[in-house]
Amino acid sequence: MGLITGRVEERSQTSKRWIERLVTAPDFSFDITSPAGPCQSALKLRLSGCPLRGRAVHKPREWDNCAMTITYKDADGIAGMRVAGKLASEVLDYLTPHMLPGVTTNAIDRLAHSYITEVQQAIPAPLNYRGGGSIPFPKSICTSVNHQVCHGIPGDKQLKKGDIVNLDITVIKNGWHGDTSRMFVIGETSIAARRLCSITYEAMWRGIVMVKPGARLGDVGWAIQKFAEAQGFSVVREFCGHGIGRVFHEEPQVLHYGKPGTLEELKTGMTFTIEPMINAGRKEIKEGPEKDGWSIVTKDHSLSAQWEHTVLVTESGYEVLTLSAGSPATPAFVTGALAGAI
Repeated sequence: MGLITGRVEERSQTSKRWIERLVTAPDFSFDITSPAGPCQSALKLRLSGCPLRGRAVHKPREWDNCAMTITYKDADGIAGMRVAGKLASEVLDYLTPHMLPGVTTNAIDRLAHSYITEVQQAIPAPLNYRGGGSIPFPKSICTSVNHQVCHGIPGDKQLKKGDIVNLDITVIKNGWHGDTSRMFVIGETSIAARRLCSITYEAMWRGIVMVKPGARLGDVGWAIQKFAEAQGFSVVREFCGHGIGRVFHEEPQVLHYGKPGTLEELKTGMTFTIEPMINAGRKEIKEGPEKDGWSIVTKDHSLSAQWEHTVLVTESGYEVLTLSAGSPATPAFVTGALAGAI
């Protein structure tokens, strides 16, 4: 059994960038075709939390996270998750008008950090997060541009017209985590790039609407995979959604591909992220050329897109916890189950 445990030490002046995070986490690896299920992988990718940094290891290490306890939120926990989730989404609302040609991702990170710490009086969860690895994440948000799949580190390169960018935000408020991400198109871009962003958004919602008590995580992954692949795209396998609450990355692991009727049964009170990473080309990925220990890119240099919501399993279905006034409209096929999220 691998456990993810987290402890946050807050300083009184949270606007300063030396907020400390002390976190330990197991190595995650998964392969749905493995006899051991998604917790054991023939690929043996070392994932410091899920979905976090992936790095191949030469000496296989056996971890079995399937036995890890899932946390079920009570009324107080759900209330805390609602607050944190809405705050995370409101960071994206605040950043939206700044996503223009010429801006650097470092500038976006600084805006996000100030807004989270000074306006929301919350903590940016990624800052100095280790997740079991040796390299702490150095920024307050993740910014993944074009063929970057996930965990891009903000830098000084300017965004240009035609870029597509994922902003991944996680805030901690009163000990609870809210985790969400959106795609942004910088100026005018190609029809193909816009289609990838749109299909990925719908793929996420195809997974979300499968959530209800008695359903299984395999149903969620299958819905995402079936839809994305029918559009000619591929689903990244090495990274997945995750349980979330007082700990950044908890059980269960939420694969974005799979078979109906398999994996964990969904029960009322579970909270987890659904965050498919969809590639325009092949599904294979690799470490980014920056060799920073975090950034992941498509192996064939094709574009990649990702959207993310944190979801609560309710007695009658689901509630999306990371909606706010500026959230994109839900697809036409999505009905109900959103009350109280905005």
